[in-house]
Amino acid sequence: MKKKILSIFIGAILTCLMNGAVYGQELYLVNNTSIEEETISPNYEFDYIPDFTYAEVEQRVSHMNTGMPFELNDRIFSFINYFVVRNRAYTKMALQRKYIYFPLFEETLAAHDMPDEIKYLSIIESGLNPKARSRVGAMGLWQFMPATGRMYNLYVNADIDDRMDPELSTEAAAKYLKSLHRMFGDWELALAAYNCGPGNVRKAIRRSGGKKTFWEIYNYLPRETRGYVPQFQAMMYVFQYAEEHNLFLEDPTYPIAYEKVMFNQELDLEQLAMLTDACLEDLEFLNPSIQNRLVPASHQHMALRVPKSKALLIAENKENFAEAVKLTEERTLALRAANNKVSPGRAINAQPIPAGERIVYKVQSGDVLGKIAQQYGTTVSNIQYWNNLSSNLIKVGQTLYLYGSNVSISNNLADNTSNDASGMKYYTVQPGDSLWLISKKLNGITVEQIKKLNNLNTNQIKPGQKLIIG
Repeated sequence: MKKKILSIFIGAILTCLMNGAVYGQELYLVNNTSIEEETISPNYEFDYIPDFTYAEVEQRVSHMNTGMPFELNDRIFSFINYFVVRNRAYTKMALQRKYIYFPLFEETLAAHDMPDEIKYLSIIESGLNPKARSRVGAMGLWQFMPATGRMYNLYVNADIDDRMDPELSTEAAAKYLKSLHRMFGDWELALAAYNCGPGNVRKAIRRSGGKKTFWEIYNYLPRETRGYVPQFQAMMYVFQYAEEHNLFLEDPTYPIAYEKVMFNQELDLEQLAMLTDACLEDLEFLNPSIQNRLVPASHQHMALRVPKSKALLIAENKENFAEAVKLTEERTLALRAANNKVSPGRAINAQPIPAGERIVYKVQSGDVLGKIAQQYGTTVSNIQYWNNLSSNLIKVGQTLYLYGSNVSISNNLADNTSNDASGMKYYTVQPGDSLWLISKKLNGITVEQIKKLNNLNTNQIKPGQKLIIG
């Protein structure tokens, strides 16, 4: 009892401190901050985690109205604990992205007369990242392998990967899951089959003596699948009771309003952005299946998503733009080379990378960092820095980003920061940087603060970009 009272008392004090400190944010980021200002500034790394019991979660689950079977057990409870305590960052990331993709998922699932809760499966599959890639080559929001994708008209070439298209992949996932449900007559088994394949589920049913529910065949399923369905069910609970676990978003990420424009030709995305003064990063975000900033002849009839603010201009001048945005062979080669989405792997007698250029290298059997560094005229330290590696360990199939000889690491933060005449402090993005890595370098500024200061809607940054940091 004393412990519970103490917990409530501490929680109340911390809540008051958080409420009272919220206006100190800008003070914390200004140059030459005084000691007094630092004292009242909020600690954005602090995240109060309310206590909860199995009985409390069980009661909440009993009030959930879902179209999916859900009965709490120790396995599901352990994953709930994981998502709301041990890996809150992942859960917040998914909550941040739900406004972008959930409306599409909900519309598609409703059209197929499927349970709305299936939308949470994409969180387990990809973290709601349309460019997510698994170690075995599955891609997109719904993690389709190439062969399964082709069954549902998701095609892949060097320039376009339909598995990364949110609309096409969501439609394909709905059809595939619906076919699995018809096969097994149970949504939990359909989800299990989505993870390990229908053959493995049938084998588990046979080995169990003909049982027909997930928990009855649980012990006969592959190990990964035994955790897959409980994770999905845990996420169903977490999203419905996020507030009870103090999972709040200060600034949710909302989708970019867009419209579709059909060009019916090959297309140079960079030229289109330049002609229309559209943000190239927005075009790439809206069209994640486009890999090299170009639409090839194989996909010339695809509908390009463009920001709504530019849609009328582009639609009305489509014919005028047609020639300017048309791909030439020379331009196609240049775009592919610049984006380096495909690399030759471990080439024999490879030459150093040209200054300022980048390649994407796939680790081959027998590779070590020293050998790769020697082959491409760089250093192990550079490769570790560019790829955020904490050791020399690499594995077959891993992707490494390598840069030209004029790009090297700098261990001195001052080399990459500058001040303008007004005293505003800037950081110049280095190759291999991410917002998370920059926030760690700066020691005190969070990713969300950097995004606020620079009006960033996504985490996408590029080398050479200047970011306000104070």
